[in-house]
Amino acid sequence: MSATIMDTNFNFPGQRNVYKGKVREVYSLQNDILIMVATDRLSAFDVVMPKGIPYKGQILNQIATKMMLATQDIVPNWLIATPDPNVAIGHRCEPFKVEMVIRGYLSGHAAREYKLGKRVLCGVRMPEGMKENDKFPEPIITPATKAEMGDHDEDISKEAILQRKIVSKEDYEILEKYTSDLFARGSKIAKERGLILVDTKYEFGKTAAGKIVLIDEIHTPDSSRYFYAEGYEERQDRGEAQKQLSKEFVRQWLISKGFQGLAGQQVPEMSDAYIETVSERYIELYENITGEKFIKADTTHLLSRIEKNVLAYLDTV
Repeated sequence: MSATIMDTNFNFPGQRNVYKGKVREVYSLQNDILIMVATDRLSAFDVVMPKGIPYKGQILNQIATKMMLATQDIVPNWLIATPDPNVAIGHRCEPFKVEMVIRGYLSGHAAREYKLGKRVLCGVRMPEGMKENDKFPEPIITPATKAEMGDHDEDISKEAILQRKIVSKEDYEILEKYTSDLFARGSKIAKERGLILVDTKYEFGKTAAGKIVLIDEIHTPDSSRYFYAEGYEERQDRGEAQKQLSKEFVRQWLISKGFQGLAGQQVPEMSDAYIETVSERYIELYENITGEKFIKADTTHLLSRIEKNVLAYLDTV
């Protein structure tokens, strides 16, 4: 298999500190610039799997970059440059401590809650009589508190966010509008590619100047769920599972092996053959959502390549 990045330990000029998330590692420089490295780590149920997925970091970074550029006319973002297939460089922001999750369909976590008999998710009422993967009358926003690596994100209502002063009312209304606008644009892009954007999450931050911008990833298979549009209605009518491109297939595989990230559960062993299929699914999504063939970057000396490309960029600014 190709080499993967599970961890980095760079020391860039002017480096102040490093934040290591579940998948990305963020290096802060003195001039309010961030260097975000997308690793090949795979997270499911908020647990980082022991083995990396070849090309996953490159895929996430390149999809996110393309989608940032495709939405910058409706929502400002943090991005400045992408000097390496696995790297994005942008403005340092103070992240809001919530993830803005928006759902167009009853799928994934929402469907699992619905099956348990719950009809209110994050303070939002879901209609009665829905089947898994049915479309909501209107997309619903179901925020989650942001977790550190290894911790679980938690559902939270708008009311609780405002009551606990996690986000001000004025800022939250901007986040809501940006979330709805981004989902509408992402849905349009997906439709043009024969896909359905089922649900996704967005993260936002505030620049030193007080401007709210989109940060992190957008419309990637880690942050989003996609169905194939062709045959969607027929599969729903027959009560069949939807053909999808997202990380959900990994979650379902883990569930079938008795793992849901709960206390005392062991992460099942992922064979090299299975990891290869996961990598192929990520490549498939890249090619479907972007409409472009995926070009595998040279992974012979992955970390050296990243360091060289970042240093060359920093020399120009």
